[in-house]
Amino acid sequence: MKPIIYQLLPRLFTNANTANIPGGDIDQNGSGKFNDIDDKIIASLKDLGITHIWLTGIIEHATATDYSAHGIAPDNPHIVKGKAGSPYAIKDYYDVDPDLAVDIDRRMEEFDALCDRIHAAGLKVVIDFVPNHVARQYHSDRLPAGAENLGSRDNSDLFFGRDNNFYYIPRQLFSPNIDLGEGPGAYVEFPAKASGNDCFNAFPGPNDWYETVKLNYGVDYGDGSRHFDPIPDTWMKMLAIMRFWAARKIDGLRCDMAFMVPREFWMWAIPQVKAINPELIFIAEIYDVALYRDFIANLGFDYLYDKVNLYDTLRGIMCSNVSAARLTSTWQTVDGIQAHMLNFLENHDEQRFGSPQYAGNPALVLPSLVASSMMSTGPMMIYMGQELGEQALESEGFSGADGRTTIFDYWSLSTLRRWLADVGGQTSLTAREQWLRRLYRTVLRACNEETALSEGSFFDLMYVNYDNPTVNPHRHYLFLRCQGREVIVAALNFGAEKASMSINIPQHALDILGIQAAVNARATELLSGAAGVKTFSSKVPFETEVEPFGAVAWKLTTRRRPAARATDNLKNQNKQ
Repeated sequence: MKPIIYQLLPRLFTNANTANIPGGDIDQNGSGKFNDIDDKIIASLKDLGITHIWLTGIIEHATATDYSAHGIAPDNPHIVKGKAGSPYAIKDYYDVDPDLAVDIDRRMEEFDALCDRIHAAGLKVVIDFVPNHVARQYHSDRLPAGAENLGSRDNSDLFFGRDNNFYYIPRQLFSPNIDLGEGPGAYVEFPAKASGNDCFNAFPGPNDWYETVKLNYGVDYGDGSRHFDPIPDTWMKMLAIMRFWAARKIDGLRCDMAFMVPREFWMWAIPQVKAINPELIFIAEIYDVALYRDFIANLGFDYLYDKVNLYDTLRGIMCSNVSAARLTSTWQTVDGIQAHMLNFLENHDEQRFGSPQYAGNPALVLPSLVASSMMSTGPMMIYMGQELGEQALESEGFSGADGRTTIFDYWSLSTLRRWLADVGGQTSLTAREQWLRRLYRTVLRACNEETALSEGSFFDLMYVNYDNPTVNPHRHYLFLRCQGREVIVAALNFGAEKASMSINIPQHALDILGIQAAVNARATELLSGAAGVKTFSSKVPFETEVEPFGAVAWKLTTRRRPAARATDNLKNQNKQ
């Protein structure tokens, strides 16, 4: 199975409140709840082609909302981003966000019930593990027996101590370039702790992660020395936290900023966590291609963000006139590990595809969507509302009109509100939203319904079409996927003009894939459902038309070549 992941923030996902007051609190703007995500909603996501749901913002994080009546210590609002707070400023690793519960005192039970509903539908649950940093006022009020709070035994007179959980700036007051308030409501931190983005001074700016503190895994950033023997205290505490969640009803951990944690920790911890739950998947947020192979081969991660490779290339094609031919280098960069790459066009950190800062029109998505979802057997992820063309045009409060959907504010999305009404039996989506969601459904479902896409080999056709007068390498991209006798010919058009292509198929492709030519064969275009008669041969070009900002994926059946060669060609073919 090819994982198709749907990322959603429950706080926003099912919030039906239409007030949307910029900077509004939870009483004004509302919040989605665990209980809102019912069987109908989950079934609709499954029908879309989703296999995994990444529930973002589950673990309790700092917030300006006061839950002291429920035994939860309030956070100083001056060090909270937005009224709702960042889902990545973790306040208690052993608890879930009270914003998301109907019965706040039974919030963990409501989360467990949601996991049960997701599992009953045959889908899997992924949540965040945030290992690099915590909220400045971290304090767990739900510690398991025998566990200790982070920082409870720290020697704050030291910048670095092997068994300190935090880094300190001795004898200096935390003095960021933000308002910390005055009088009894002021936030005071002495000595200052290092901030989460490796800001090792007392003066972080507004663009730093000033709301978080960096965790100490035994690396002295003063001299670069590493102190891993004996095992540092932070390692033991973070392993216990992962074990806690692995023993619950989850199927995967998306590890936030995984590359900012020493690799030795992952090598030590992941096998111990998988000993509890062998099927648990680990996804690394990572932005350095040079680290990819180590993270897969040695550290134990199953999947990695491929942001700086495929995502950045696709964005460059749409926004910066980058040549579509550059897509060849993206699979070559990850040759041999492409099945471990998590591809996406949107997530909570990135600007919406349809935003003015990106493509400006969600209807132009098809070639990018096909490239990110169909070039490999690796997982594909979409972000809540992406399938409806959400453009993130609003200024929600802490988050301005920056092309991203806020993760810091209480808010609701009109696209999702209309979709929820549709799930409930009304017809509220616009015609364009309905069309776009059908398009996503077609593409995402094909990824697992077609074995050539979920399991098959990949062959890049560009090298024999650079001089083809019907192909513009700057705006077009061509590839094959093949499994057994079935072959898919994919042609992508990132240009604004319709293309009539006569695609060269090299004999080398047939040899590598172990198939024979097919003459006047019945073919189906997977994206439109159109049927036709096609010839797939090294002697006759493959004919197809592709609409502006469109794509086709023609599926046809060939004959297997006796004693087919299985040797990989590192230059032209990538066996997944």
